[in-house]
Amino acid sequence: MVSSIPLYARAACYTLYLAFCAVVLSFIIGLFCSLVLYFKVKFFSIFVKAYIELSRNTPLLIQLFFLHFGLKIEAHICAVAALAFLGGSYMAEAFRGGLEAVEKVQLESALSIGLNKPQLITYIIIPQALMVAFPAIGANMIFLLKETSVVSIISITDLVATAKDLISLYYATDEALLMLVISYLVILTPISFGIWFLEKRIKHAAFGN
Repeated sequence: MVSSIPLYARAACYTLYLAFCAVVLSFIIGLFCSLVLYFKVKFFSIFVKAYIELSRNTPLLIQLFFLHFGLKIEAHICAVAALAFLGGSYMAEAFRGGLEAVEKVQLESALSIGLNKPQLITYIIIPQALMVAFPAIGANMIFLLKETSVVSIISITDLVATAKDLISLYYATDEALLMLVISYLVILTPISFGIWFLEKRIKHAAFGN
C-alpha cells in the first residue's frame, strides 16, 4: 500500500485536472443555458431545453461510449467533453433556480435608472443568482468530481484505473480498493469543507446570520 502511494498521487492529480476542466466548462455552459431560458430567447430556448433533457436522461457511460468509440474522439478530450456535457445541464438547473429568485422589482428599478441589458445581467442578475445557487453549484462540483470515476472505461488513467491495474498485477484487491477509498476521501473532504465554508460566508454576507 505504501509503495503504491505515488501511483495514486499521480492518478489523483489527473483526476483533479479532469474535474477542474469539466467544472469550468459546465459552469460556462450552465450559465449560458440558464440565461437563454431566463430571457426566453427564441430559437435557442428550444435547443437548450433539448440539450438539458438529453444530457440528464442519458447515462455518462453511454455518452463516453458514443464520443470515444462512435465519433472516435481522443480519450482525454472525450472525458472532459462528456463530463462538461453532463455537468452543464445540472449547472443550468442550479443557475435557473438562482435567476428565478431575483426579484422582478430589482430588474425594473435597474432599467428605470438607465442600465442596459448587459449591465443588468452583469451587475444585478448574475451576482444575486450566484449567491442563491451556490449550494447547488457546490453540490454539482462534487458530483462531477465523483463522476470522473467512470472515465476509466475508455482507458483514462485515473484513480479507478490505477486500482484496477494494481488488482490485476498483484491480486491485492482489498488493499487497492482501500487506497482508492482513501484517495477519494483525501480529495473530496477538503473540497466539501471549502464549499461549506464559502456557503456560510455567502449566507452571512447576504443575510447577516
